[in-house]
Amino acid sequence: MTKFLFELIYPSVCGVCNEINKEDLCEECRLKIKKMEKNKIDNYINKNFNRHFYIFKYDNQIRDLLLNYKFNDKVYLFKTFSKIIIDNKKAYDYMKNYDIIIPIPLHKEKYNKRGYNQCELILKELNNNLRELNIKNNILIKNKNNRPQSTLDKNERMNNIKDVYIIKNKEIIKNKKILLFDDIFTTGSTANECARILKENEVKEIGIFTIAKD
Repeated sequence: MTKFLFELIYPSVCGVCNEINKEDLCEECRLKIKKMEKNKIDNYINKNFNRHFYIFKYDNQIRDLLLNYKFNDKVYLFKTFSKIIIDNKKAYDYMKNYDIIIPIPLHKEKYNKRGYNQCELILKELNNNLRELNIKNNILIKNKNNRPQSTLDKNERMNNIKDVYIIKNKEIIKNKKILLFDDIFTTGSTANECARILKENEVKEIGIFTIAKD
């Protein structure tokens, strides 16, 4: 199928209002979303990571968009979220502070069931537009298929996430500033465990970037 025919049958739509729009985010929704941005950096001294940047509070329309993206087969929303980040200078400047950006991985069983890693898709689209970013998906590997974190309380999440990740290609991250990329930050258990594994492998600094924070 040619690109023309594909776009004729499956035209691009704004991920927010679902109206046909070649930019994946119409101007009206772009302005609306812009008003929701928090662009906040939280600093930590009691975690395995140093800083956390998030664009939105995890509620209302942003929450609905993220849930649709992850669980309701609205895979095209990766372009909408990528567009939001590309248009956000504060987010981009934060990302540029790091040598390597790593998406939070899925276990292969969950990946095969869903068909994609939502974080990896967004980063690939960012890399197509912002080539200065150094994105690696062959370093942090999820080795155990644990229970979904969203089904557990805070204490259960901490135990559930322990020792489910491993590091490969360790030489790539030594003495580097690493940024972990995820969609949602709730209790921070996943981010903290991933950061712990990285910290054990002589990285220089670890930061977190998420689209939203609960």
